Amino acid sequence: MRRFLVSLVANAIALWLTTLIVAGVTLDPYADDTFSTIVSFLFVALIFGVVNGIVGTAIRVVAFPIYILTLGLISLVVNALLLMLSAWFSQLFGFGLVIENGNFWWAVLGALVLAILSAIIGSILRPLGGRRNS
Repeated sequence: MRRFLVSLVANAIALWLTTLIVAGVTLDPYADDTFSTIVSFLFVALIFGVVNGIVGTAIRVVAFPIYILTLGLISLVVNALLLMLSAWFSQLFGFGLVIENGNFWWAVLGALVLAILSAIIGSILRPLGGRRNS
């Protein structure tokens, strides 16, 4: 459970930094105070994690030959589509991630920055998650 929470917080921080770096990716919180903004980032990080874990895994398994054919570059497109799907799904709740005008290129840039930041922040916070029982 601790690993899940650390991963959720790492992704929320990476998402927050992504909204600061990429102009076309923003977050629309459910209220205007700081607490609701933090909860909104955690909620969107949870949605992105679930979408990436379920839909992303299915796409990666089915599209494995395309990954090999494109030397993995298709992952930029897949991650952008997953980010757009997460933005759409979070907007169903009336708040959440917003990609400017549904622009695919903002999603590509946002997904690239989010992946890099998640990897860096995840490696920094990984010791807080505890040992993995393998």
